[in-house]
Amino acid sequence: MFLSVFDIFKVGIGPSSSHTVGPMLAAARFVRRMERQDTLMTVTRMRATLYGSLAFTGKGHATDRAVILGLMGETPDAVDPDAVDGLIADIARTKRLKLGGGPEIDFDPDRDIVFDYGPALPGHANGMIMAAWMGGGESSEDSDRPPDKERAYYSIGGGFIATDDEFAAATETADVAGSEPETVPYPFASAAEMLAMGAQAKLSIAAMKRANELTHMNAADLDAGLDRIWAAMNACIERGVTQEGILPGGLNVKRRAKAIWDGLQADKKRNFRLEHTVMDWISVYALAVNEENAGGGRVVTAPTNGAAGIVPAVGRYYLDFCPDASMAGIRDYLLTAAAIGGIVKSNASISGAEVGCQGEVGSASAMAAAGLAAILGGSNAQVENAAEIAMEHHLGMTCDPVGGLVQVPCIERNAMGAVKAINAASLALKGDGTHFVPLDAAIETMRQTGADMHSKYKETSEGGLAVNLTAC
Repeated sequence: MFLSVFDIFKVGIGPSSSHTVGPMLAAARFVRRMERQDTLMTVTRMRATLYGSLAFTGKGHATDRAVILGLMGETPDAVDPDAVDGLIADIARTKRLKLGGGPEIDFDPDRDIVFDYGPALPGHANGMIMAAWMGGGESSEDSDRPPDKERAYYSIGGGFIATDDEFAAATETADVAGSEPETVPYPFASAAEMLAMGAQAKLSIAAMKRANELTHMNAADLDAGLDRIWAAMNACIERGVTQEGILPGGLNVKRRAKAIWDGLQADKKRNFRLEHTVMDWISVYALAVNEENAGGGRVVTAPTNGAAGIVPAVGRYYLDFCPDASMAGIRDYLLTAAAIGGIVKSNASISGAEVGCQGEVGSASAMAAAGLAAILGGSNAQVENAAEIAMEHHLGMTCDPVGGLVQVPCIERNAMGAVKAINAASLALKGDGTHFVPLDAAIETMRQTGADMHSKYKETSEGGLAVNLTAC
């Protein structure tokens, strides 16, 4: 399948692309499937059963709330984040839910959303089964009657979902995520192919990615879409630096972005600046985004919600601190970053539940590093080197969210990932593009490391900081 820049960068809501965005889309897709089959109006009961990481950290990631919203017909890019609490509270109070485009049914979240802490489904760590009963439903006297409609879905990272059949078929052809297919001018599926095609065509990575995108849309729509993605990223930063208070979830994590932002603005007015202050600006951009994500706000999956702050932070650094920065540069930045993200997703994973945080923060940092190197004048070889440096130095990073929430250590990890991305781009630009470890080797190492990583370090909150914090 064609993996567009708009597949890598999707507007949604927090706190998680795999645990919030994916399950919402899966529930909505299940409802639409029955609507197409003309069976939706006969539904009397729905149930969602969550497995693996969706079960273990689903509460902290608002997976149950996402499923409810999906059943109602809401989508991540259109739902009003400020209205979510009220919608969920009404259903909890009335025990009634109106299916999107269908009937109003009895629905008790405590009964109809099941967190199964047993074995995960066989395909992926993020699995769920949607079930529906028609014409009388499943009463207490009829509790053993199997559902009339049932479908398994996997949330495979970055807001991508697949049914069990789709996942199995895609795995057989090694094309779960897809990369650039033969129907586009530059069908690179690896970094080596990307470099070879760029050298032969004498085109930048951004130019090749643009040419591929233009097989599906015209130039005006492409630029408008890229501008829309950047506007959403930047709006998330701007909102994040104005918000105060405690993030939801029970950890009592205090938002810090506004205080840091206000301090930096005050220093700027009095012309006070240390050389390392630029890192504080980069960090506050990332913190602002990920605090918004943790609060369930509007974010752009880049390539996941848990790592959503890195690409925006580095892009904002470019606009605020780099001479001759422009929106044309931002478009190339996003195109280059998406090209790298597609290669990572096609050959490894961007799912924390599958390979740990190296697949989320590591991938995002590699994408941002490549994008920045490109728009600062780097050659394709330097761009690939920048991505490799950033990826290499996130290898082995675990996903161990405290309390199952995308807060500790996730928010700060985005700040660190953004700084690393800029460091990686700078190092690559100081060289001539030749380097010891190819990006493809770093990506394959990430995949192997994720496969070897114990499940307790892969977004289950059963190991790492998630269990050791209370002992400190």
